Amino acid sequence: MPLNRLQQGTHHDPFDYLGRHPCEGGTVVRAYMPSAEKVELVGYGPMKRMKGSDAFVATMTDKQAAKVADHYTLRWTEKGDGSRHEMVSPYSFQPQIGELDLHLFNEGKHWQVWQVLGANMREIDGVSGCLFAVWAPAVPRVSVVGNFNGWNGRRHPMRSRGESGVWELFIPGLQPGDAYKYEILTEDGALLTKTDPYARRMALRPDTVSIIAAQKTYAWGKWIEQREHSDWQHRPSSAYEVHAGSWRLKPDGSFLSYRELADQLVDYVVNLGYTHIELMPVMEHPLDESWGYQVSGYYAPTSRFGEPDDFRYFVDRCHQAGLGVLLDWVPAHFPKDEFALARFIGKPLYEHADPKRGEHRDWGTLIFDYGRNEVRNFLIANALYWIE
Repeated sequence: MPLNRLQQGTHHDPFDYLGRHPCEGGTVVRAYMPSAEKVELVGYGPMKRMKGSDAFVATMTDKQAAKVADHYTLRWTEKGDGSRHEMVSPYSFQPQIGELDLHLFNEGKHWQVWQVLGANMREIDGVSGCLFAVWAPAVPRVSVVGNFNGWNGRRHPMRSRGESGVWELFIPGLQPGDAYKYEILTEDGALLTKTDPYARRMALRPDTVSIIAAQKTYAWGKWIEQREHSDWQHRPSSAYEVHAGSWRLKPDGSFLSYRELADQLVDYVVNLGYTHIELMPVMEHPLDESWGYQVSGYYAPTSRFGEPDDFRYFVDRCHQAGLGVLLDWVPAHFPKDEFALARFIGKPLYEHADPKRGEHRDWGTLIFDYGRNEVRNFLIANALYWIE
């Protein structure tokens, strides 16, 4: 039974049961709300709890259904504290990722795939929220979990996009700064909680949650326009390589922020006569001692030094001072930390399945499976992302 599979967290296609569907004599709307004591469908009234479950149903005549918005709102009372909430239902939306996007990704040729996968703020039919998408082929279920649903994997199961291996879900009402992960039910029945491979912002270690990033908000200077008219190919260049976490510390031993580095490091390098700053990896990584060379968040500037816009400020200040910026990039291997890419679906996905080819024993890390189109796409798009 679909309801039993929902309650057990094993339903592969929640949209087949949840949401708005025609039925004999009218329309039925179903919602699965594990934390709710009672639920109201705005425009209709109280929904009926299905016996012995946390599912709620409203069966309506065509006349009643006409008063309910296509993207309908649910109001509910929490079981524990009696607090009241409301949200436009995620299960009232059609698939959002186009077939061309999926095709290009599976071919390994989607050069801006971070605009499709990951967590992207969207406005759909006048409703604002966040569109989540993740590549996790051959698993029974993937859910979005976060501080907005009690980290309950049965609350927001995602829509499978079939053979592409991609799962997606648009959740209305979310905001930049909300924390999330993906809960993955593996073929073996294990539950994994993973950070988003395409997350553009991560929490400060030791926390490992992904954070919804704001869309493009930073106002860049005019350095790029000026560079177009410079004769850089015939000018000498020299790079000052630096590790942002150890170049200089605050009196209390803590790191300088990206903005503090911009105010101190840029003038220092200019006065030395260098033309570029080369940063050791600034992508998110769990271990300070790795100096960034064991990356867990390829699309996120490390939160040790601030937020993504703070990093953009640092780059912008370099540019305004006439300095180019080079980034060390690590597409060769990644750490075995369970919260990130390693055995992402309970078995090798981003790493090669053959341990002789998929493990760097000297470093204790895993090696990417460059034979997979989607893995190559992840890496090539990542290089382009940092350039953009």
